[in-house]
Amino acid sequence: MTAGVAPTAVVYAGTVIGDGCRILDGAVVGKQPTLSPRSTTRQEELPPLELGPGSIVSTGAIVFAGTRVGARVIVGDQACVRERCEIGDDVVIGRGALVENDTTVGALTKIQAMAYITAYSTLEDDVFVAPCVITTNDNFMGRTAKRHALRKGPTIRRGARIGAGAVLCPAVEIGEEAFVGAGAVVVKDVPPRVVVVGNPAQVLRDVSPEELLEHR
Repeated sequence: MTAGVAPTAVVYAGTVIGDGCRILDGAVVGKQPTLSPRSTTRQEELPPLELGPGSIVSTGAIVFAGTRVGARVIVGDQACVRERCEIGDDVVIGRGALVENDTTVGALTKIQAMAYITAYSTLEDDVFVAPCVITTNDNFMGRTAKRHALRKGPTIRRGARIGAGAVLCPAVEIGEEAFVGAGAVVVKDVPPRVVVVGNPAQVLRDVSPEELLEHR
């Protein structure tokens, strides 16, 4: 089996394309980032993008250089994965979702349409991120020099689920198999296996045992 690359796709030199990959119409893979002189992202020549076997980069999607994508990953239509990301096996990144630079996404994680995963985030295995979730990494919103040392996205532990339209503030940790309700604004760490709702998010109850991964 060989890779399938659409005639209108753009594949930058050096990109490593695994067996059985498909790169669809208008997709761009292996692109070096174009950064503003004022950007806080590291400016460097990045190693080639690596796409694992059986992965699909869908129509109009962009995956940057310096990133490694595992096997059987789907990057949905018009989605984007930035540089220096590590994407595990069997991940789904939905239509229009954006995974920013220096982020790790564990195996079997699903990031739904239009979700925004900020730079310097960590998502462990089996995480579910619903549509239009927003994550953040800078409590100072671009002001003060000390923000550079403190900039950090959320850490979402194994099996946690984030409901539609939720907002995760910088550096919060969502515990293993926790459930963040739709529209919640999470301003502090969430313990494992609890449901949180509201603004600011508060613990409502424990996650039902039948919903835990061990019963899947």
